[in-house]
Amino acid sequence: MSSSASASPLRQILELRISQLSAEMEGLFAEARERGRRESADQLNQAVRRIRQSADIEELRAILLDTASAFSTGAALFRIEGQAAIGERIRGVPEEAAETFRGLEVPLASAAALSGAVESRDPVIAVSSEGEVSTEMVRLAGHRPDGRVSIFPVVVRERVPALVYAWGTAQGSALELLSQVAAAVWSEISVPPAPAAPPELVHIEPAPAPAPAPAPPASAWEQLPPGEQEIHLRAQRFARVRAAELRLDQVDAVQWGRTRHDIYGALREPIDAARAAFRKSFFAPCASMVDYLHLELLRTLANDDAELLGRDYPGPMA
Repeated sequence: MSSSASASPLRQILELRISQLSAEMEGLFAEARERGRRESADQLNQAVRRIRQSADIEELRAILLDTASAFSTGAALFRIEGQAAIGERIRGVPEEAAETFRGLEVPLASAAALSGAVESRDPVIAVSSEGEVSTEMVRLAGHRPDGRVSIFPVVVRERVPALVYAWGTAQGSALELLSQVAAAVWSEISVPPAPAAPPELVHIEPAPAPAPAPAPPASAWEQLPPGEQEIHLRAQRFARVRAAELRLDQVDAVQWGRTRHDIYGALREPIDAARAAFRKSFFAPCASMVDYLHLELLRTLANDDAELLGRDYPGPMA
C-alpha cells in the first residue's frame, strides 16, 4: 500500500516533467521552423533583387541559374532555339559534365518534358527518363530511373526563350517565382525594335477618293505607335513584378486567401495600392491600356481561378 502511495507522486512528477519537456521541444521545433522560414524568405528576396539588377540577357541567364541552384540539388539553364534546347550552364554536376553540357543540343522532339514546358508555357514535373529529358541529360545529371525533374519556362511575350531545369530536392514555388521575375526583367531588357510605320496613304485630288477602309482596333499591337507599345511593355513588367512581390512577401496571406477564396480580403491594402499605381502610371497616359495587373494577380496569386480572388475583388480596371 505504502509502495503504491509513494509511486503515485513520483509518477505524477515524471508525467509533469515529460509534459514540460514535450512543450519545450515543441517550442524549439516551432522556433527552428520559423527561423528556417525567415532565412528562406531572406534568401529568396536576395535572389529576386539580384535578378532584377541584371544589366543584360547574358548576365540575367547567369544570375537566374545561380539563384535557382540554391533552391535545388542540381539545376541547369537551356536556351530555346527553334526546335532544340541548347545547354547554357549547369550546377550540381562534375566540372567535366558541366563543360559537356555547355552547347549541348537536345531536340525537343526527343525530350517530351522539355517540349511540353515550351508548348504549354507552364511548369512541368516529369520522370527523369530518357524519353522525357533525353539520353544526354540522364547521363550528364546522373538521373535515377525513378527520379523526378522540374522544368520552369521563362515566358517572355508569349514565347519561351529559356527553361530552368531542376532535380533532386527542388523548391518548386521558389523556382517558379524566380522564373517569373526573370521573365519580367527579360521582357524589359529585350524590348524589340518598333516595327516600321506603314506608308502614308496618297490622296489623289482630281477624283473623289473611295471611302477609306475601317481602321483596325486601337488595341491591335501592330497598329500602336512605338511610344504606346513601350508603355504596354512597361505595364506588363510592372504587373509581373508586383504580383511576384506579393506572392513572395505575403506567403501566409496568399495561402490564407486561397484557402478561404478571398485573396483580395487577405491582401486588400497592397492590392489596392498596386491598382492605384497601375492606373496612374499606365491607364492615364495610354488609351489602349489593358489591365495587365489583374491578369497577373489572377495567374500568379489565384492560379487562374477568379473565384479565389473573392467576392469583394473589384475586377479588372477599365
